[in-house]
Amino acid sequence: MGWIILVIIIFIIASSIRIVPQAKSYVIEFLGSYKVTWNNGLHFKIPLLERVANIVSRKELVADFPPQPVITKDNVTMQIDTVVYYTIFDAKLFTYGVENPIMALGNLTATTLRNIIGDLELDQTLTSRDLINNKMREIIDLATDAWGIKVNRIELKNIIPPKEIQQAMEKQMKAEREKRQTLLEAEAHKESVVSRAEGDKQAKILAAEAERDSQIALAKGKAESIRLVYEAEAEGIEMLKKANADDGVLTLKKLDALKAISDGRATKIFMPTELASAATGLGLTTEMLGIGNALGIDTSPKKIPKPQAPDDCCDDKDGVTAKVVKTSKNIEKDIEDRKDIDKK
Repeated sequence: MGWIILVIIIFIIASSIRIVPQAKSYVIEFLGSYKVTWNNGLHFKIPLLERVANIVSRKELVADFPPQPVITKDNVTMQIDTVVYYTIFDAKLFTYGVENPIMALGNLTATTLRNIIGDLELDQTLTSRDLINNKMREIIDLATDAWGIKVNRIELKNIIPPKEIQQAMEKQMKAEREKRQTLLEAEAHKESVVSRAEGDKQAKILAAEAERDSQIALAKGKAESIRLVYEAEAEGIEMLKKANADDGVLTLKKLDALKAISDGRATKIFMPTELASAATGLGLTTEMLGIGNALGIDTSPKKIPKPQAPDDCCDDKDGVTAKVVKTSKNIEKDIEDRKDIDKK
């Protein structure tokens, strides 16, 4: 009999020793009244007089509430479900503050959500989640302080509008996408046309610049060739001067120049006075020596050139620059002189 009593005493003492784990709080009552809150560690309670009224977790907890019907400002009914993240900062208030704190938190969340959504239209509700979350957290956190609950954040999990609204939203989204596609295609076409026009413009500019450079190069080449020709002629004349060329050589050079001038393409020929006299004398000399007509003039009577009247626009009137090479009278006189020479 004694050993039974001993076992009972040992059991009662063992059950009175409690170890509270980390992130837990025990609410202790003494004879039905709140006595103390135990945190983590080893504790001993009085058997039969004290009891653990509630065990509270001090971790962050999550409450996922079912969808609640709400009506927007523009009379659209939708279903919204919320998720509340909270912690219990006072185990005594959580135990004695309200009956069934989680259900009270859910009801408070639903009523607050209806109040906030009732002031917003459908489009604002769909695009203002952060605003709704912050307002709900401020209101609910203030109301749950008396329950020992700290609301950390509230998130709108799902917003489910009616099917008709969903279909209208899908059509609107499709139209918006088609609009953006059309705008993008038009913008791409515009950029393509502008780029092509810019390319044509640049091509024409480059072609014009190339043509200009080509003309400049040709003009420079022509000017350089003319300059080299004149330099060569100047060097030839200088060499003749240095070589002490006599009057006969110079006269032959003048005749060569006269031959180049009278190539048959000109209707009138002008030459300096001294060159005309030299050509006349040289022609008579070559006829006397039997060399031939050096001037290439046909002495036949049938082909004697007719005298030409002086040209007011082209003939030199003051006799300084040039005169007519030969007139018809001079040619006839030359022919008569040549015949007298042949008879002798």
